[in-house]
Amino acid sequence: MSMSSAAIPSFQIGLNVLSGLLDKAEAYAAAKKIDPAVLLQARLYPDMFPLTRQVQIACDSAKNGGARLAGVEPPTHEDTEQTFEQLKARIARTIAFVKTLPAGAIDAAADREVIFPMGRDNKGRMRGADYLNHFVLPNFYFHISMTYGILRHCGVEIGKRDYLAGIPMTVI
Repeated sequence: MSMSSAAIPSFQIGLNVLSGLLDKAEAYAAAKKIDPAVLLQARLYPDMFPLTRQVQIACDSAKNGGARLAGVEPPTHEDTEQTFEQLKARIARTIAFVKTLPAGAIDAAADREVIFPMGRDNKGRMRGADYLNHFVLPNFYFHISMTYGILRHCGVEIGKRDYLAGIPMTVI
């Protein structure tokens, strides 16, 4: 299995799931007459990031991780989203960028050293395959899961099928 076949489809599927979760959250807020900002600023615990930041970080994990592996410069996002529509636009921009990543360059990064920020003052260093498998993908899925958890905690009617939506499979 190539690195690009592990990365690019995972990013696309996960980002589409994220967008679908936001669609359901937006519909829930409208149906229950809840100010959307309540959901967008909700968090599972006071020291955790709110939903908006979880979505931003999931997008950043895909675009920055993919870009580092491909050896290209990622686009910058200003982290100013305050509505479901703005978050879904960010997701769409991230998907569009991920689709431009050269598969061959990602595949060639398996044994190349990747250096990446770890907070404000530190950097991490890993072999490309390890970076993808043990840092980028787990981080990406973590923030999608936190988004799911926040929405579920707030009463949005979502389930495992919503989280697994978009996975290419045939049910027999």
